[in-house]
Amino acid sequence: MYPVILKVGPLTIYSYGTMMAIAFLTGMYLTGLELKRKDLPESAASTLVVWAAVGGLIGARVLQILQDFGEFLHDPMRFIFTGAGFVWYGGLIGGFVAATWAMRRLQLPFLRTVDCIAPALALGHAIGRIGCQLAGDGDWGSISTLPWAMTYPNAIVGWDYPPGVRVHPTPVYETIAYTVVFGILWAMRKRQHRDGALFWWYLILASSARFAVEFVRINEPLAAGLTLAQLISVGLIAIGVWRLLVGSSAVTPSQQAVAS
Repeated sequence: MYPVILKVGPLTIYSYGTMMAIAFLTGMYLTGLELKRKDLPESAASTLVVWAAVGGLIGARVLQILQDFGEFLHDPMRFIFTGAGFVWYGGLIGGFVAATWAMRRLQLPFLRTVDCIAPALALGHAIGRIGCQLAGDGDWGSISTLPWAMTYPNAIVGWDYPPGVRVHPTPVYETIAYTVVFGILWAMRKRQHRDGALFWWYLILASSARFAVEFVRINEPLAAGLTLAQLISVGLIAIGVWRLLVGSSAVTPSQQAVAS
């Protein structure tokens, strides 16, 4: 647990913010590579990532407020400006909306562009979860006696379990899962497929990973015994499967040239 990496006078470098910065920079680099490979402007990567970051942070905070509205009403300013409590799916939705707006402004083809973003999104999420693990921002799992179970005594959110109690290190689980998703998407990216297919696969694979990990997280069920994150996961998986099924398997000559 290392919430603070370095503190020199008034300057404090936090592990969570550092990993978020690395995630965005990594995402920018990988997206740029894919834009260039698909004969799209590589320079657009920075604009897309900046807008996705802004929209993602806003969306993550908004969903957190909706999820814990009672706590928000109790102390709105602290709730808004705390460094913890960002909800990933809120960030995904907010970032998607903002990035889509940026694509329209840059006149980029939507489906080809989101295919360029998909692998970077998976790896960025994996890196971000390393930040969650280092900071202990409250997204650990339920109590566990497994050999790799952990404690979070220095967590920025507050660790209120008695001594000897250990929990599932769910940020570690998610880091591993999303790194695997990245590996699959990165291997798939040069195969022949219709525009958008890589992004639909991202929705299916990443959402399936989150759905599974949620069973050992501490979030309360919302409906049908499923948490809010699981319900959103089901919706995103359905969208991905639907879009893959309705898409034709035919590949155009231009797509074959891009794949090479």
